[in-house]
Amino acid sequence: MTPHDRDRLQMVLARAARVPVRIERMVALTGGASSETWSVDAQRGRERWPLIVQRAAAEPEPGTLARAAQAGVQALAGRHGVPVAGVVAVFGERDGLGDGFVMDRLEGEALAPRWLKDEGFAGARAALTGQCAAVLARLHAVPVAEAEGLRGGSTNAQLLAMFENYRRFRVDLPVFDLAFAWIAERCGDAPADAIVHGDFRSGNLLVGRQGLVAVLDWELAHLGSGAEDLGWLCVNAWRFGVWQKPVGGFGEREDLYRAYADAGGAAIDRARAHMWEVWGTLRWGLACLQLGHDHVSGRVRSVERAAIGRRVSEVEADLLHLIRFGSV
Repeated sequence: MTPHDRDRLQMVLARAARVPVRIERMVALTGGASSETWSVDAQRGRERWPLIVQRAAAEPEPGTLARAAQAGVQALAGRHGVPVAGVVAVFGERDGLGDGFVMDRLEGEALAPRWLKDEGFAGARAALTGQCAAVLARLHAVPVAEAEGLRGGSTNAQLLAMFENYRRFRVDLPVFDLAFAWIAERCGDAPADAIVHGDFRSGNLLVGRQGLVAVLDWELAHLGSGAEDLGWLCVNAWRFGVWQKPVGGFGEREDLYRAYADAGGAAIDRARAHMWEVWGTLRWGLACLQLGHDHVSGRVRSVERAAIGRRVSEVEADLLHLIRFGSV
């Protein structure tokens, strides 16, 4: 972010706060070809104002929301009681800051390996399964009519879109082919009847000593089946080595399903929940393919993306184990 961008951001913040605002410090948290995130220390009148700025550095990645749309879904979820960072301002065309938004910076730990393994977060881990279930039940109860412009589709339509994306890479992976066929036999054609976070997992949860503080990163939100979020939370990749705890590295499936229903969510059919876990694992495999392809094709040269692309073999092992034994 240039000094000129900083001045423009200060003007946006002053307009949102309706009092004088001074930016005192900005620290880049992430940055790359597609997006950038900044931690901002600002002064609003006489009070400290900690903020986060997210801004797209290029066109949105395939299947992701523009930052302005992401802010809209995040704010909608917050109005329905989902814990999120409050949206402070969304950049407009006249602001000259591109596609982005500003939100409150909350206190907590976002780095999953830290809160999954640090003894200081033991109490938080014990509470998280029930908290996550309740949050997802609340999100999935939001009327889809309020999610103006949010895309989605039935399970069949989404599966077809995933398969077409897979064929786009022009690779033949027998385990992925098997997983697509296995899912097609079981998924049915359920309608898109819920707002789905799309990336609800360890790594996108802000956690404090008492448990969940906020749900982060709404860029993959879409209309679909609420059970998709539960399956994604159980994918092995998001346990960060704590593989014995299938729910995000901190909980048990049965506790998650029971707490979800107790919080008002739909009763979870166990066979269908298993299907969504296989679906989520396959989806992660396609993301690995995409990231590896980004580097090899030259679209985004990145050692990190190339390394993640090599994790396709891990996904193949997880898929075979899930299909054969029902768990991983």
